[in-house]
Amino acid sequence: MILLRRLLGDVLRRQRQRQGRTLREVSSSARVSLGYLSEVERGQKEASSELLAAICDALDVRMSVLMREVSDELALAELASAEAMRPVLEPVGAGFTPNERAATERQNNDRASGPGPISAENSVSVVVAA
Repeated sequence: MILLRRLLGDVLRRQRQRQGRTLREVSSSARVSLGYLSEVERGQKEASSELLAAICDALDVRMSVLMREVSDELALAELASAEAMRPVLEPVGAGFTPNERAATERQNNDRASGPGPISAENSVSVVVAA
């Protein structure tokens, strides 16, 4: 499951680290406890909009820029999650045309019902060369 608070925390941490600043410096500037800021960065606490604004001010980053980066991270995480789930979610026969899918279903049904009577359609001829 993708957690928005984890993505937000990762982006906040990267912004802080890009600036070469410590948690202590940013927490002091944002007037947020060091422990709470650490929990927000680790995705353990949800940041309120007021807290997020204070952290963005302390980092001198517009909230829209921060949220755009979070949005990009979320889009990538969703794609990765969808790709990982594709074999599980994709039904058998996906990617076939309707006619191919119907033929496959008929073959599967024929196999499930047993061999049936011998006819020209389901008999096998073997030719042995001498």
